[in-house]
Amino acid sequence: MVSVPLVHPDQTGLRELVRPSLRTVAAYDPGPSLTELEVRYGVKDIVKLNWNEDLFGLLPGVREAVIEEIRRAPLYPEQAYSDFRDLVAARTGADPAMVAPAHGIQALVFAVVAAFLNPGDRVVLPKPTYGLYRQACEAAGAEVLRVPSREYRLDLEAMLSAAQGAKLVFVCDPNNPTGDALAPEEWAAFLERLPHGCLVIVDEAYADYIAPKQRPSRVAEVADGRPVVVLRTFSKLFGIAGLRLGFAIANPDLIPCLDAVQEPFNVNRLALAAGMACLRDPAMIEARRRQVVAARDGFAAKLAALAIPTWPSQANFVLANPGGDDGRWYEGLVRRGFLVRRGSEFGLEGHLRITVGPEKLMTAVASAIAAVAAEQRGYDGP
Repeated sequence: MVSVPLVHPDQTGLRELVRPSLRTVAAYDPGPSLTELEVRYGVKDIVKLNWNEDLFGLLPGVREAVIEEIRRAPLYPEQAYSDFRDLVAARTGADPAMVAPAHGIQALVFAVVAAFLNPGDRVVLPKPTYGLYRQACEAAGAEVLRVPSREYRLDLEAMLSAAQGAKLVFVCDPNNPTGDALAPEEWAAFLERLPHGCLVIVDEAYADYIAPKQRPSRVAEVADGRPVVVLRTFSKLFGIAGLRLGFAIANPDLIPCLDAVQEPFNVNRLALAAGMACLRDPAMIEARRRQVVAARDGFAAKLAALAIPTWPSQANFVLANPGGDDGRWYEGLVRRGFLVRRGSEFGLEGHLRITVGPEKLMTAVASAIAAVAAEQRGYDGP
């Protein structure tokens, strides 16, 4: 095969065809792969605790549903997704006309941006929070205002002030990377004072970990015509991140707009089958929620015993504050077979975000953290 010399992109002038708002926006950086880390550190079988994936195994019935559905893989899924919308509606209390399926919350974030934002529109985000909101909005040419949190909690008062003249406000509840959740009364007061003409996009990726009676009733607010769009995912508690499935709950007038900016057949058959298998057994989901919460709180207690503070979490991860250089903590844990998320990636220097798994795994993680702590105490610097 004859190789063709590559012309440097700067010499073609093709980049000038790209929308100006995109020229300075970096693609989402997932970090190094496990293979790269294994080669770099000489460690095998690294456990991923950095993406908040489910580590408890497939829920009962999911495997069987996928195997049954795969024989229909030659056929496109039903475009209307009627069965899925009906089941989501039955489990959430929404009307089916309020449901927009998608292949994950990421797709919904970009759909929301495509549906509502014009270049120059103002968007308000908390800081720190999930980084994709900023990427999507800046790619669309929006003006992004980031409002710093106060002591790990969303500063709702400051966000309301920033929302004057804004079109969208993004709220991640519980927030990523802190795990902090808004109390229902906090949320109600915030929504009551929201400026007219502003829409709140609420990412509830981690809301399934909150006890049902403690969650804000946002579906009812959407049904009442409040300016709220709720985003949900099957990647966390439901444990099918690799299949990519999520949905939005919004005013029925907005659903056709969200559908229109997504590609046809945007959710695959296997994801739909797996998601519906999860939704059909609420008792199973509640049992899994309790299992994750128990493991999370037990792990936080283990860290407390090591004198490592954690922020109270309502998600499937713990934000720990061991102090010092989080890069050194990160490397020390990778060398012991555990991949965590550095807080400095979110502007939280000295912190680690650690996904929670079964108790036996988290006991091993706590032991590794204790070993790194001992190593850190013996470190005299360069």
